Amino acid sequence: MQTKTIALVAVSPQGLTVAETIRRAYPEVRTFSIHAAEGVERIEQIQPFVAEHFTEFDAWIFIGALGICVRSIGPLIGHKYTDPAIINIDSTARHVVSVLSGHVGGANELTRDLAALLGAEPVISTQTDNTGLWALDLFSRRYGWVTKAGSEGLNRPIALYTNREKTALLLEVQDRGTSELERTKAEHVDVYYSREELMAHLSDYAVLLIVSYRALETDLLPTVHFIPPVLSLGLGCRYQCDPKDIVDYILGEVHRFGFFPEAIHRLATIDLKKDEPLLHELAATLHLTPEIYTSADLADVEVANPSKKVHEVTGVWGVAESTARYAASLGSLVLEKQKGMLHNGNDFTFALAVERSAERRGHIEIIGAGPGDPDLISIRGRQWLEIADLILYAGSLVPRALTLCAKPGATVRSSADMNLEEQFALMKEFYDKGLLVARLHTGDPCIYGAIQEQMAFFDAYGMSYHITPGISSFQAAAAELRSQFTIPEKTQTIILTRGEGRTPMPELEQLHLLARSQSTMCIFLSAGIVDDVQRQLLEHYPEDTPVAACYHLTWPDQRIYRGVLRDLAKMVHEHKLTLTTMIVVGEAIDNRKGLSRLYADEFKHLFRK
Repeated sequence: MQTKTIALVAVSPQGLTVAETIRRAYPEVRTFSIHAAEGVERIEQIQPFVAEHFTEFDAWIFIGALGICVRSIGPLIGHKYTDPAIINIDSTARHVVSVLSGHVGGANELTRDLAALLGAEPVISTQTDNTGLWALDLFSRRYGWVTKAGSEGLNRPIALYTNREKTALLLEVQDRGTSELERTKAEHVDVYYSREELMAHLSDYAVLLIVSYRALETDLLPTVHFIPPVLSLGLGCRYQCDPKDIVDYILGEVHRFGFFPEAIHRLATIDLKKDEPLLHELAATLHLTPEIYTSADLADVEVANPSKKVHEVTGVWGVAESTARYAASLGSLVLEKQKGMLHNGNDFTFALAVERSAERRGHIEIIGAGPGDPDLISIRGRQWLEIADLILYAGSLVPRALTLCAKPGATVRSSADMNLEEQFALMKEFYDKGLLVARLHTGDPCIYGAIQEQMAFFDAYGMSYHITPGISSFQAAAAELRSQFTIPEKTQTIILTRGEGRTPMPELEQLHLLARSQSTMCIFLSAGIVDDVQRQLLEHYPEDTPVAACYHLTWPDQRIYRGVLRDLAKMVHEHKLTLTTMIVVGEAIDNRKGLSRLYADEFKHLFRK
């Protein structure tokens, strides 16, 4: 819970102990009481004090009887969009009650946090929290969106939604918020990605929710717009252009073309215009800091309306369009260059572009599956799998169980029997339809994940992609061996490498050279050449150095064999260990000697003086 100020009122002496626990965890808390105590600001009477300072705090925490809390705030309650959060805790800290402004004010969130701190039971009565439905009035704070209700206001759409009336959800952008909505929608919510498709079925619904930078004017049913900050406004103008009336005109035109000015989160121009009064007046109105680019920055930016004249003066083919697109990470123009001249000689231009990452287009998410156990995939990785239209997983290394969370209708394919060309063709087929592709690799995909050639393909075709990291098998090895791989004053380095098999090793990375450090070494993909691995390691590691051969780490059939280096090859051969075997060597295995200085009495830091 992010708050500027929190007032804590301890009603009784018993409540002061609870107050002290809260104060240690929340530095922003100011504690008040009619009872004197260290760190407590003394007040004469509770109700007059609360009345005088009610609006000065973002949240009030009362420790004592609920009746005292209610009587203190009752005459002061105004509106849920302006009231502070109110929480009441009994003096024994058994229950933490969200009293007022649960959503907008953040009382529910603070209640949960305080209950966790005190080991108490949170008491929350708002319907959405108890039914698992969305708290629509929290979307702005949670996702950074601006909320605009239709003519009927926000209460009626919220009531219709929470009563499970049929709800249409139009998603014209993609971001963290829309991904979460897709994943967590209730059964009475239908998702649309096209307003044309939506309008054909609008009469089927009782309420409409829209996440878009574009307005959709309709009086057919209660509507709430959620406006994400995804637009960049590019500006050009004549030298020393008089800004009079122009800012209002530009924002008026943005609205007239159907865009929300609230969606503008970047204002950009070329360095030749960085001191223009129009730029700074527009920046002040939008509460933005202008982003300034050089002609070199903008040289390769494609524009819809190139101008030779502009190019002769500035070195770019269009100031407004190029700066808008550059600020939007080369996203698409949604409003091409508009020209204006309200006063003689004061020409100006502007254009709008949408953030590339927010465009509803195809996307590929490369996901690290972790070492094998489905529970060890990251939360973000799991969320991507739940909304993907295609899951293409490395079937020889990734358990199929990791794909069982796929949404109904999703395509799930193993790439084990596919060459790269076939994989690319399948991913591109879905991508070109504007769909989401999840490419699921074992462990962390950036470590021996063979994703470089895939990313080269994505780059060549200008495809949108991102990597969600995962837990690597070397991390799983440390956990399953119950070993800290970095030991104070013994070894502070972990080497991740492989032996030389069909893939040659760089000359300076031969195992016998890396072995000189006698660091903790985690050796991937080398069980099949273990004899050579052992030979090279023995050039520098003592023969009794601890080793471990870890097969199918975290899988149901996991096997781990411990020994010493001189017996490594024998151990691997005897147990017929091949693929998905991690070899670990080093004194860190099973070590319990050596203490970290972190916990030494003389070691002081920010939290321990």
